[in-house]
Amino acid sequence: MGQWEAAGPRFVVGAGYALYRGPLADSVPHRHAAFQVAVAVAGREVTVADGAGASHRGPAVVVPPMVWHRMAPARRVLTFFVDPHCAFADRLRADCGDGVTVAPQWRHLTEEALRPAGMLPSTEVDTRLWAALEALTDHQAAIPGLAARVGLSPQRLRALARRQLGVPLARWRIWQRLARAAEALGEGCTLAEAALVAGFADQAHFSRQMREMTGLTPSEVLPALRAQQVRPDRTYSRRAT
Repeated sequence: MGQWEAAGPRFVVGAGYALYRGPLADSVPHRHAAFQVAVAVAGREVTVADGAGASHRGPAVVVPPMVWHRMAPARRVLTFFVDPHCAFADRLRADCGDGVTVAPQWRHLTEEALRPAGMLPSTEVDTRLWAALEALTDHQAAIPGLAARVGLSPQRLRALARRQLGVPLARWRIWQRLARAAEALGEGCTLAEAALVAGFADQAHFSRQMREMTGLTPSEVLPALRAQQVRPDRTYSRRAT
C-alpha cells in the first residue's frame, strides 16, 4: 500500500487556499468562488463533468471559479481550492480557459508548493479589490462600508469582482464563511456551533450552502477534520486575515 493509500483523510484551510484529501462520493453539480485543482493519486485519473455533461479526465483537472461541474466518485483524490485573488491563481488563469481544463502539468502539485504564492496578492487584481476581499472575511462587514474604505463605490467594487475574479461579491462572502466554518469544525465546534460562528443562519443553511458550492455536505467533510484532531502530527492551518 502506497503513501497515498495509507494516509487518512485531511482537510486544511490556509492563507489563499484550502485542500481536501480523501475519498469522494458522487457529488452533485456545483460551482464555487475559487479555482479548483483536482489531482488523481496512486496512478489513477480524476474525472470532472462540466455543466453540459461532457467528461474531462486526466491526472489533474482545473475548474475556474463559478463554473458548474460535478466530480466523479474516487477512492482517493487530492483537491485544492485556490482563492482567485492570490498570486497562485495567476498561474492557473494562464493555464486554463473559461471552462473545465485537463491540466497534467499540475499532477504533482503539493500544499508546500502552493502555500507561498497563496499568501501573496495576484498581480492581475486591483489592489483596492484585494483589500476589500481581505476585509470581507469579517461576516459583519457591510459592502458599502468596505467600498468606501478602499475608495470605491459599491457598484464599482462589485463590477471589479465580477470582471477580475469572475465571482460576485455575495458568492465570495459565502465562500469565506464556509472556510471559517471549516476552521471552527477543526477546532472542535459542533456543526450547529460552526454555522453560527461563520455567520450562517443555522446548521441547515450552512449545509445547503456548502453542498451548493462544493458538492459536499459538512457531515462528509467532518471525518477529515476530526481525524486531524486526534493525530499527534496534525497540521491544521488557520486562514490569515
